[in-house]
Amino acid sequence: MWDERYAADEYVYGTEPNDFLRTAVANVPPGKALCLGEGEGRNAVFLAQQGFEVLAVDSSAVGLQKAQRLAEDRGVQIDTLVADLADYAIEPNSWDLITSIFCHVPPPLRRRLHAGVVAGLRPGGVFILEAYTPAQLEWGTGGPPTAELMMTRDALVEELDGLEFEEAVERERDVLEGQFHTGRGAVVQILGHKPRQDWG
Repeated sequence: MWDERYAADEYVYGTEPNDFLRTAVANVPPGKALCLGEGEGRNAVFLAQQGFEVLAVDSSAVGLQKAQRLAEDRGVQIDTLVADLADYAIEPNSWDLITSIFCHVPPPLRRRLHAGVVAGLRPGGVFILEAYTPAQLEWGTGGPPTAELMMTRDALVEELDGLEFEEAVERERDVLEGQFHTGRGAVVQILGHKPRQDWG
């Protein structure tokens, strides 16, 4: 499915970063960043432009080829890895930033993935997520076709146990990101960090 969607010459979700990511990362010092379900690379390339050392992971080789092309066009370098998130193991205690932008997967995988996120962050590391909530089905402006694949604030806070949250909110906003995310949307936004170890 994703190879087909990304096969178009155009960037189907645009080439500019996600608005929430752009705002949320403003105070995060550059380091090693992992972008989950990164697709065509708009967020990974943006992070590279901010000085991050970026690994973009996605199941679509076609999407990641476009990500590399966008990075070249913007004069930055990113690393890419073609992998199904069901099989991908996040290296523990290795990342200063992990992002998940509209990365909708089945709940059992999502819970496992988010446990991996918490373990994968270094102390002080930051997690940034934006996803659609089940209310998005009423808007019909993008996202998965079923509520099961969407996310709620309460479920995410539970799944991300071990993080401290600067933001964990459900809200409505205009999402204008290419042809598949266009219009008013119902989203959940998470900005959290792994506490630094307190040695007393």
